[in-house]
Amino acid sequence: MDAPSAGQFPSAARRRGPPALAWSRSAGVRASGSSRFPEPALRARCTLGPRASRRDPRAVRPPPPEAPLSPQPRWGRGRKKPPFVRDRGGGRGLPQPVVCSAVQPCAPPSPPRPRPAVKADRWSDSARTASCSAGPRPQCAAVSPLKGREKRCGFCKWTVLFSSRPAGLTLSRVLPTHDNESAQKMARLSVLALASVLYQVGAGTLRTVRVMVANSAKLRAYQRCVSGGFHQRQTLFLVSSVFVNVLPYSIRVLLEAAVRNCDGFLMKKEDVMNILDWKTKQSNVEVPFFPARVLLQDFTGIPAMVDFAAMREAVKTLGGDPKNVHPACPTDLTVDHSLQIDFSKCAIQNAPNPGGGDVQRAARLSPLKAQPRKLPCRGQTACRGSCTSGEGRGPGRAPSQIENTPALCPFHLQPVPEPETVLKNQEVEFGRNRERLQFFKWSSKVFKNVAVIPPGTGTAHQVNLEYLSRVVCEEKGVLFPDSVVGTDSHVTMVNGLGILGWGVGGIETEAVMLGLPVSLTLPEVVGCELTGSSNPFVTSIDVVLGVTKHLRQVGVAGKFVEFFGSGVSQLSIVDRTTIANMCPEYGATLSFFPVDNVTLKHLEHTGFDKAKLESVETYLKAVKLFRDDQNDSGEPEYSQVIQINLNSIVPSVSGPKRPQDRVAVTDMKNDFRACLNEKVGFRGFQIAAEKQDDAVSLHYEGRDYQLSHGSVVIAAVTSCTNNCNPSVMLAAGLLAKKAVEAGLRVKPYIRTSLSPGSGMVTHYLSSSGVLPYLSRLGFEIVGYGCSTCVGNTAPLSEAVLNAVKQGDLVTCGVLSGNKNFEGRLCDCVRANYLASPPLVVAYAIAGTVNIDFQTEPLGTDPAGKNIYLHDIWPSREEVHQIEEEHVILSMFKALKEKIEMGNKRWSCLEAPDSVLFPWDLKSTYIRCPSFFDKLTKEPAALQPIENAHVLLHLGDCVTTDHISPAGSIARSSAAAKYLTNRGLTPREFNSYGARRGNDAVMTRGTFANIKLFNKFIGKPAPKTIHFPSGQTLDVFEAAELYQKEGIPLIILAGKKYGSGNSRDWAAKGPYLLGVKAVLAESYEKIHKDHLIGMGVAPLQFLPGQSTGSLGLSGRETFSLAFPEELSPGVTLNIKTSTGKVFSVIASFENDVEVTLYKHGGLLNFVARKFS
Repeated sequence: MDAPSAGQFPSAARRRGPPALAWSRSAGVRASGSSRFPEPALRARCTLGPRASRRDPRAVRPPPPEAPLSPQPRWGRGRKKPPFVRDRGGGRGLPQPVVCSAVQPCAPPSPPRPRPAVKADRWSDSARTASCSAGPRPQCAAVSPLKGREKRCGFCKWTVLFSSRPAGLTLSRVLPTHDNESAQKMARLSVLALASVLYQVGAGTLRTVRVMVANSAKLRAYQRCVSGGFHQRQTLFLVSSVFVNVLPYSIRVLLEAAVRNCDGFLMKKEDVMNILDWKTKQSNVEVPFFPARVLLQDFTGIPAMVDFAAMREAVKTLGGDPKNVHPACPTDLTVDHSLQIDFSKCAIQNAPNPGGGDVQRAARLSPLKAQPRKLPCRGQTACRGSCTSGEGRGPGRAPSQIENTPALCPFHLQPVPEPETVLKNQEVEFGRNRERLQFFKWSSKVFKNVAVIPPGTGTAHQVNLEYLSRVVCEEKGVLFPDSVVGTDSHVTMVNGLGILGWGVGGIETEAVMLGLPVSLTLPEVVGCELTGSSNPFVTSIDVVLGVTKHLRQVGVAGKFVEFFGSGVSQLSIVDRTTIANMCPEYGATLSFFPVDNVTLKHLEHTGFDKAKLESVETYLKAVKLFRDDQNDSGEPEYSQVIQINLNSIVPSVSGPKRPQDRVAVTDMKNDFRACLNEKVGFRGFQIAAEKQDDAVSLHYEGRDYQLSHGSVVIAAVTSCTNNCNPSVMLAAGLLAKKAVEAGLRVKPYIRTSLSPGSGMVTHYLSSSGVLPYLSRLGFEIVGYGCSTCVGNTAPLSEAVLNAVKQGDLVTCGVLSGNKNFEGRLCDCVRANYLASPPLVVAYAIAGTVNIDFQTEPLGTDPAGKNIYLHDIWPSREEVHQIEEEHVILSMFKALKEKIEMGNKRWSCLEAPDSVLFPWDLKSTYIRCPSFFDKLTKEPAALQPIENAHVLLHLGDCVTTDHISPAGSIARSSAAAKYLTNRGLTPREFNSYGARRGNDAVMTRGTFANIKLFNKFIGKPAPKTIHFPSGQTLDVFEAAELYQKEGIPLIILAGKKYGSGNSRDWAAKGPYLLGVKAVLAESYEKIHKDHLIGMGVAPLQFLPGQSTGSLGLSGRETFSLAFPEELSPGVTLNIKTSTGKVFSVIASFENDVEVTLYKHGGLLNFVARKFS
């Protein structure tokens, strides 16, 4: 089909409820649309004409829902088309329901009469009126009693069920569970259009339409597909329940989104059928996916929001209204990557011992009283944020500004503004990032679908789990499963809550924000069956590390992992989210836990009201997305099934250099000694045997200590992976309490810190009374955000550094994060272990990892008695008791009040209120990009590329880091020269990653990687040759000269061009350098999509050809022309200045990519749509 113009580009309207539907028998008629369904699929088409006027005198109001439905207007073959009815709210409603054009006029209901037994393959009256917990089903007004035993059309054997219910009733009233054999078949039918199960036709009315087909073979379910704004005809999809019931739950979510968003252009019927046929199509086809929302972190959020701000400028230039420029889907931006630990401990640690301490004391104290300010509603409703209701975790989204809780003095448990370390670190953070934060605040003001969560709130994945997750979303009355993509690798955490989500690159998220789907290869799904239950000493991190090791051994890279089995119900939601959060470490795309009763219980504790909870449960059960943990007999089919017995998992740590190297705590001492002996590599340090027992004296704070191999110098309960888990965090707190009471201490030279994922952690640690004991041992809260886990730890003391260097010691860091690569925490800390929070505290007390906890004591009490780990390890019952008493609904309500108060520094931060962002010409961080400088109202015809020079001649495996480095800015680079000319000193250059909002810096940084190998130069260097002059220049300087001379550029490359991490500036940079096309042997799929999104043509050599086989030196000029009707995969001819002519493939895969390229890229395409 023809691609739509920019003005026809589908908007949010594609998710609206359905217009009027009517169905006719058309078994031999092809369904509308371009694709064909495999036989014996039935065909269906819309028989309704144009919509009738709202004021049509024939329009009839429906009767009150409580009253019996009265007879409907009559029509049949040869009669006029049915009029529309208006719902009680006055909006356009559904048409009068029709069986088909062959149905005779309906008659009033008559009293039931005895009927003979019904065959299993036919529906009877009893099948529709069978008893259920919700009461008998009222007689359907759309289907009147006909002669015979069934209410069905006498001509086509179709049966239509139509029901109307008030909005307050749940779906269970519409889709009850039936008892008799025939009705059980009906109950098993999958309501596949999970989007059209519930419609909000108008104010106060919910309608459900189900079209069932019965024949002698099997029951089938038809589900309409919502057409886009540029389609008028409606299409029906034939879906057999047998196909849906065997699909993994994660694939069902993809299928729902495909059906709901199918418009024939961005989402085609072939895509739906490919997902439905997942068993045979997995790993072989790509499918688009429309996530419900987008999550950004500040580093990747800057370029996306800068592009939107620049798009407003472009729309205004073209004569459009810039106020119309908003993200197409809800977008949350969490500022969590700017926190650095400049201060770690404060004087309060030297306060007196709190003594025995009542662990429940804090719960009796009155919290801070403050009136929360009203925030704009973030519900997905027609108000679009205009109301001031803020419902927290209701159907809408979270408040637009989120704040951490005020903390308590850890010893006196009295409210104080903030701990001293948090205060100081946040003050430095706001000062250091003021310019970026002002831009973020402006974005949150002017863009309707954007919410910025300011610094100090928590990490992106933690906020996503606690505040932003909905499980089931609602938009314009349509319910659909929550799903998310984001630029943080830990977006996968929400899969533990039954929400499909994974991390993608910056351009993918920006594309979703602009209304396009994200593309993925239909994945293999590995079913992971969990059996048994874990022992009392095993924590979530132990389960995580056990599962991680097992999945790495199996090999799940690029696959979905889905958990099932009896052991799943033994895991709490926080356990599941911990496992899901680690999936990037074992290579899976995501690890999915379907919603079950444990999930519902968690939602109840976290603030879901009863009506919302019932709605979620009923909807998910109706659409086959709810896992029955009491009955696993109907498990889906998987690509592969593996089994893990939780009983086999023992307490463990992971290290010393890689997260997948798991070590049982009981073997820790022997394993560390073995690592000292092994050669330098993934595990070894190669320390001579005679030096393994060396010790170095350390004088610190007036006392003498000994450092040796295995000494712990960093101990951090960090902000990711498992500190959201109340059980492990409370276990750490209880262990600290018992340790303090036993007289145990942490040596002062150990760099200890506690960096919670959010204020909720602080809240329950404070309310349970364990926070003062953590602080007493040095684990004081240093801030909310990514800190030690990303290497932002405060430096070790000079005394410790000198001792480590003097003895060439293998010192250790122990943290409860998820990454422990060598040197990540500190260059001098060579061994890093991942452990659960209580084990982090235990190793900090011990002061070394070279210890056997079973036989060696942690220390002695004041009386000289040895204290072992088992003496102070809290029992599971202790932890669960406190967890039940404090992690409850009241805590979340109190936290919500504190959230709505807002962040003081964020609130005081000045930001403009203008529709257009007032760009500061002196800024070196944020600058209006030049993507739209040549934008016109309508796209011009494709221009040929004539006499193009080669900017770079590259080899195989050129990565996105080669193209656009993210590290430090070299002093000799073009970017450094630019910044120097702007008055900055080298120490102020910062990194390319920090300056993603400045296109001038990023363009100069394109191909600035010192390891880039350009065949023109013959050695690694960010240089190239400007052929007209023969000069060897920086790549940017050469490209600048070419642009001044009006010469187009291309790039020659080998295999796998653009491999590595997804990076938006790896496509934006070449575009701004003037590159018109890239000619390579093969591409990384994601990077090729990015090039098309920026209007750069991806050309590919024919199979078996390359620059070498064609004898191309790269010093020639190249010319090619595009055909008027450019199509996917078309072959083009290139002519060189030497007279050589060869063919290449235009590597466009579908009509969407061709359309975007014709518009000059995604940004131009969407800008024209808004103008």
